[in-house]
Amino acid sequence: MTQQDRRALVVGLGIAGIATAIGLRDAGWEPVVVERSPERRTGGYFVGIFPDGKKALADLGAAANLHVRNPVDGKDWAVGRSGRARPGSGFLDRPGGPYAVVRGDIEEALWRTLEERGGAEVRFGTRPVAVEQTPYTARVRLLQEATGAETVEEFGLVVGADGVRSSVRKLAFGPDRDYLDQWDAIICAFELAEQVPGLGREDGSIDARSRRAAWVFGFADRTPTALLTYRTTDVDGQFTRPPVETLRDVYAGMDHPSVAHALDQLEQAPHFLFDSVNQVKMPTWHSGRVVLVGDAAWCMNLYSGMGSSMAMRGGADLGAALREHPEDLGAALAAWEAGLRPAITGHQRRARLMQQLFVPSGPVAERVRAAVLAVLGAVGKMASRTRPTAPADDGNVPPSALTSR
Repeated sequence: MTQQDRRALVVGLGIAGIATAIGLRDAGWEPVVVERSPERRTGGYFVGIFPDGKKALADLGAAANLHVRNPVDGKDWAVGRSGRARPGSGFLDRPGGPYAVVRGDIEEALWRTLEERGGAEVRFGTRPVAVEQTPYTARVRLLQEATGAETVEEFGLVVGADGVRSSVRKLAFGPDRDYLDQWDAIICAFELAEQVPGLGREDGSIDARSRRAAWVFGFADRTPTALLTYRTTDVDGQFTRPPVETLRDVYAGMDHPSVAHALDQLEQAPHFLFDSVNQVKMPTWHSGRVVLVGDAAWCMNLYSGMGSSMAMRGGADLGAALREHPEDLGAALAAWEAGLRPAITGHQRRARLMQQLFVPSGPVAERVRAAVLAVLGAVGKMASRTRPTAPADDGNVPPSALTSR
């Protein structure tokens, strides 16, 4: 391949996009990243990083840059129908010793790592509006949204890392309706400016009722984040009013302070995610010189708990495949997809079970959920005694934070 052949366009500057840019750098490619937003994001909602994500961080060389926020003294409280809170099992009690971070922590760790590799050209406020493939190149028309200016450039590879409603997927593979699987559920995730009254500084809470649930995730060194999620048979109808109005109606009658506090905080939150829950199902993630990674290719959705871990895994594995097949792009992409698809398929299937743990579908599921969590909590607490420590002590939470939950 010539140097021009090794110039890659990465669309999206989130976890999948930055991880992929690192993988491309390590494989000898020159990444050019375009991002529709005007700047890089910070903060965000709770993310658990599981073994696949930990391995990807290590493979990308980003582990030492990650700021881990596992609570040291926090407890998780399960709220019953009576409104009474009792000690319960939280997300971090799952086997695998997950790291607790917010989305921006992962992006910052990956960004610092990319800069250590020599960085990448990044263009904010820019998106692709057309992709044309030839046997030798991918010709992309890029729109600069602030000015309306368009340019046409050629790349040896185009990577769509631009989320569940990917513009690259639309341009190269077809409309969303061909690939989006609707789950009849809504999520709202955001940062809390203040802890829930009555909870300890690092505490979390779970109020999971039939068809609606409210989660608060505590951290060691920052305010919590909240997740409100519910089931609905009218997804489109959830977007006809401001989200706070919709959510206040949905959560009427759930009187625990965590729910009221979260709704009050949402009204003041500068940023939040309010969206339907979907999975992306595709027969292939690559076509010619175009490849999709992360949510654009396989969105497992928030219930899986594996979105960020597998986004990093996808970028790291893509770089490894390009290194193993430096002169054959088709072979590299085929090997990458064949190696990754079994794990993605498994996580997508397990997400249905995880949905019941996040928001049970009915009263029977609510009772079964409580029994399952009791078992998982016992297993997770036993595993926590030998939970691996943080990858580095570079301003991170002390290693004890990962072993004392």
